[in-house]
Amino acid sequence: MKAKKILGTILCAAMAFTALTGCAAGGSGKNKVGVSMPTKDLQRWNQDGDNMKKELEAAGYEVDLQYANNDVATQLSQVENMVNSGCKVIVIAAIEGSSLGTALDKAAAKKIPIIAYDRLLMDNANVDYYATFDNYMVGTIQGTYVKETLDLDNASGTYNIEFTAGDPGDNNAGFFFNGAYDVLKPYIEKGTLNIVSGQKTFEEVATPSWKTETAQSRAENILSTYYADGTNVDVWLCSNDSTALGVENALATNYNGSYPIITGQDCDKANVKNMLAGKQSMSVFKDTRTLASQVVKMVGQILKGETVDVNDTTTYNNGKKVVPSYLCSPVFADANNYQKILIDSGYYTTADIS
Repeated sequence: MKAKKILGTILCAAMAFTALTGCAAGGSGKNKVGVSMPTKDLQRWNQDGDNMKKELEAAGYEVDLQYANNDVATQLSQVENMVNSGCKVIVIAAIEGSSLGTALDKAAAKKIPIIAYDRLLMDNANVDYYATFDNYMVGTIQGTYVKETLDLDNASGTYNIEFTAGDPGDNNAGFFFNGAYDVLKPYIEKGTLNIVSGQKTFEEVATPSWKTETAQSRAENILSTYYADGTNVDVWLCSNDSTALGVENALATNYNGSYPIITGQDCDKANVKNMLAGKQSMSVFKDTRTLASQVVKMVGQILKGETVDVNDTTTYNNGKKVVPSYLCSPVFADANNYQKILIDSGYYTTADIS
């Protein structure tokens, strides 16, 4: 009887220690962080997810990284599972910014902070922080490249331009398009730039899910309708690399004129190869390692009860609140500087883009 009493005391003490340290069977005792990415179909989200997971684990956190296959219902379910499985912070790159409200409400009920990652979560007050690049600047870099390459301030003739923008469900897509369009608008109004198709509003030029195939189909239609008579398209301003790739594919089979200036964003491997082959003029580089590092820092600040780094408290209104944000700076990349920006920095190896 005495032995049983002693054993019971030992067990109770062990259970109490376990409760305090979080070292129950199967548990690591680490703070768990959920990371929800939209898809593996685009290279950049694979890199973002991998970078964040590595950095968070190196910082001592347990990581639940999930990809939602571009399916909103799947992402909603995955985030709800993160809420229910004990995540202390959840980082979300949304497929569609307004579709995760119920999961965000459940997170708020459990006091789980939410960081929107590179796509603002819309129409819900339960978004604590936003980490992204300066998305309007991305567009201005693209527009400025066109302006300077064609020397539009001194141009005496007219150049033909078409636009391909991003996913209407992605809040960033409007910033990208508006940044570029605002730079080029004076030249469009003056007649220096001519939109032959007449498609100039974001709604007209948007590409659902940023799909290459969708961008290609639309570009093929524009080329066959407006450029089959030999008219040249001088510029095709694309908001990112997946849509630029679609336009480049369409030009390869549906166009016989002089090759246009083509912009992009993300420096995807296929597009860097096209830049080196003269099939794409430039891409805006957003080093996702920088963004991942910033998010890891913000996660740590949240969990330690420290002040969270933000550098913008006015720009990003999600329809319910202005979300405190941290904006990283994008940079310009082309065939002339890719070696320094992409290879020397360790982002790619020479073999990756050869």
